[in-house]
Formats: sequence, structure tokens, C-alpha cells
Amino acid sequence: MSVRIEKDGAVWTVIHSRPEARNAMDPAHARALYEAFLAFDADENARVAVFWGEGGAFCAGWDLKQVDGLTQDGTMGALNFPEGDTHVQGPMGPSRLELSKPVIAAVAGPAVAGGMELAMWCDFRVLEKSAYMGVYCRRWGVPLIDGGTVRLPRLVGEGRAMELILTGRKVDARECAQIGLAEYVVEDGTARPRAEALAQQIARFPQGCMRSDRRSARAQSGLSERAALRLEWQQSAAMVAAEGAAGAARFASGKGRSGDFEDI
Repeated sequence: MSVRIEKDGAVWTVIHSRPEARNAMDPAHARALYEAFLAFDADENARVAVFWGEGGAFCAGWDLKQVDGLTQDGTMGALNFPEGDTHVQGPMGPSRLELSKPVIAAVAGPAVAGGMELAMWCDFRVLEKSAYMGVYCRRWGVPLIDGGTVRLPRLVGEGRAMELILTGRKVDARECAQIGLAEYVVEDGTARPRAEALAQQIARFPQGCMRSDRRSARAQSGLSERAALRLEWQQSAAMVAAEGAAGAARFASGKGRSGDFEDI
């Protein structure tokens, strides 16, 4: 199957497999990925997802052989962005989804153009040493329409984002880590197991509190400090009673001392 899900307890690995095209996207694969992540978010047993491209490439962007089809068959019009809809499909598939649970990108090879946008859609990124990003669509007059002009400045700052957007140059894994496009750089062939190990760690934590903190961190962008503090309190105060009190009792009983994250 071109898009499949492999489950290990509460961790789902969503796999995009179109290696003959370096996992470049077409309409069918975009829809399949969108539906896979909707299923992940809706499943009560799923806690963290890993997004991985099979065959040595994360995603080489949109399949440029399909661009004419996008503009001629009405597909672009069908992908318009309704106000207030958090579950609308983007051209690259899941790029407009606002999920309630975290997704980790496991990146090998290219994550360029729309593939870079998909990697930035994830909560954080694990890159292999030979992986790279870049706004490669700059060469062909194809714009960023899956969040690239929004998420890139938020991750790396406006000046650096503008330079990357305007030049379209290659950004290797080492530079990605330096500027905030990668949180981990790992040996080639190990991005998926490292991302899955991180996902398992996150899946062990009390989920209500984790998701509340994640939601607040995402929502604060663009707000004044005062408004963001108020939103944090509104979203998180209930978690003190729901999960925090029980967690504090576990700590008082002797668990998790000296920063131990294993016995919690």
C-alpha cells in the first residue's frame, strides 16, 4: 500500500511509500495521508504519531507531473480553505489539520518544497545526517501553499525564513539543527527508530496535561504576552486537578526522584 499505518501500542507510524518518485505527492497520496492522520486523531488508543517516508526520502514535494491536473480539473478549487474548519485537506494532504495529538517527522533524504512544508507541520523533526530541506519549488514558479510561508518564519525567524524562501537553496541537516528546523540529527538509517523511541516516551506521560501544554504553546503565537498567559490558564488550570494532583502524589510516594523519567 502506498500509505499505511504500523502500530506499536499507543504509537502509530504513518508511512508514505512512493519510492519510485522519491515520495513526491499526487492527489491520491495526499488524500490517503490526510485520512490516515484523521484516523490517528480520532482513535482513543493512539497517543503519538511518527510520519516517515519509506525508501530513503521523506518527500520530494508535489509531483510536478501532476500540476497541470491540479489547475485543470478543479482540484485547487476543491481545496479552498473554509473559515473555521480545522479538518480541511491541504494540497499536500494533512498540512492544514490541527490535530489534538503530537506528530514527529522522521526525515531521511529530501524534505523539499511541499515535503519541507509537511515536515514543518509536524511538532518536531528528527533528521538523518544526509537529509536536507529547501524551497526547491522556487525554481519552477510553484508557490508554497501548505503552510511554508507561515510556519517557516515561526520556526527560524523572519529574516532567515525570507532568505530560504527567496533563494530556495539546499539546507543540510547540520544547518537545519542550527537554525531550528531540526531538533535531532541522527545517523543515516535511524530517523524512524529514534522518532518512534521518542514517541513511546511521550506516550507514557499523562496525556491530558501534555496535550493541554501542547495546545497552549501552539495557540500563543501572535498573542500579546498577557493574552497568551490568560489562554494558558484557561486551558490548563483544570489539568491540575485532573492529572497534576495524582502525579504529585506519585512523586510524594517516592517515584521520579532526581529527574528520573523511567519510574513515573
